Amino acid sequence: MFFERPESGELAILVHIDLADEADQESPRELEELALSAGADPVEFLTGSRAHPSPKFFVGAGKLEELRALVTMHGAALVIFNHALSPAQERNIEREIKCRVLDRTGLILDIFAQRARTHEGKLQVELAQLEHMSTRLVRGWTHLERQKGGIGLRGPGETQLESDRRMLRARIKSIQKRLEKVRKQRDQGRRSRRRSEIPTVSLVGYTNAGKSTLFNKITASDIYAADQLFATLDPTLRRITLEDAGPAILADTVGFIRHLPHKLVESFRATLQETSEATLLLHVIDCFDDERHANMREVDHVLKEIGAADIPQLQVYNKLDLLEGQAPRIDRDDEGRPVRVWLSAVSGEGTDLLIEAVNELLADDVYHDTIELSPKDGGLRARLYEQGAVMNEAYDEQGQMQLEIRLQKKDFLQMLSRLNIPAERYCEVEIPHWQQ
Repeated sequence: MFFERPESGELAILVHIDLADEADQESPRELEELALSAGADPVEFLTGSRAHPSPKFFVGAGKLEELRALVTMHGAALVIFNHALSPAQERNIEREIKCRVLDRTGLILDIFAQRARTHEGKLQVELAQLEHMSTRLVRGWTHLERQKGGIGLRGPGETQLESDRRMLRARIKSIQKRLEKVRKQRDQGRRSRRRSEIPTVSLVGYTNAGKSTLFNKITASDIYAADQLFATLDPTLRRITLEDAGPAILADTVGFIRHLPHKLVESFRATLQETSEATLLLHVIDCFDDERHANMREVDHVLKEIGAADIPQLQVYNKLDLLEGQAPRIDRDDEGRPVRVWLSAVSGEGTDLLIEAVNELLADDVYHDTIELSPKDGGLRARLYEQGAVMNEAYDEQGQMQLEIRLQKKDFLQMLSRLNIPAERYCEVEIPHWQQ
């Protein structure tokens, strides 16, 4: 039933309860993958069903007794619930079974803490952990029930619990200030890219869909990629050059997961902004996963939460090598625009089709035509050559210049505007609303 186990790790009991009043259930298989990604060694999977959770222990008395017996039998060091537990439920279960208890949110936070490599990523994870921990502080220092006052030990001071909370609040405030500085630096980089009109293409998708492997294949990079959940936390940006659209920035971002803890979404706001301000999203999907449709809905939900729901999307069905009889291809809509690309990031089959589709979507606004210039239009001719937009030049019998040009339509319109040349002279060019 279990996947291949790592060489070592904490022995863990996994618990999944089907709740009648919970419409969107968590996946037991996903809990197992999360546990393995965290380095745990699952030895038993306890399942059951209830109409609704018990307020005190989440599970019923019978399941609690069964859980206690499993912990004793296996000598387990950890019990992981596939649910969000209240602080009180966590403490009550730990007291009863004499074993450390972790809920789904705590498990995801632990994985994030292991994976964070950059200074920013570590700050973001620490902030999420501290905010999660702030609701779970208990008085563990009973011998320091109250710190005493001054010289004469007059009056009771603050409790150790109050002191811990105060230090926690101070640390959270300090991290938030440092992350605000990081956000400003990122905003500055994005503004610079916008000024130079370089589009950003962001890879998004459910965790372990193959985004980093695809990123490495396209950019010839060697960023960390592994068959595990949340292998990538820190965003990586690389410049790529497309035949028609020109230079673009490709961004590899953190993967999403069902019921991603809200604290993590908030903490990773600076990172996720690379996605929310992208020109095009490549939604990478594991086409071999039976739950791919549910995963796609979850990705769309997170995109909506971070304000990226209206950004154009191109679906990328990855892991085609695991399907028999399927060849790489581009699926198009009724207007002929690419909507879906089928490929394998591992073998590289179909990545050329992805580049072709991205190039097509980003170059959708390219003006490519032969225009006629008179000798007095030398200024426009010079500007077009400066931009590298002239592909071919010829002269007719009357001495008129025939220039084959190719450039972004908005750049051409801005050029005409600066030279006070009416855009209507070139009937193929539609005047956008901002110039009307």
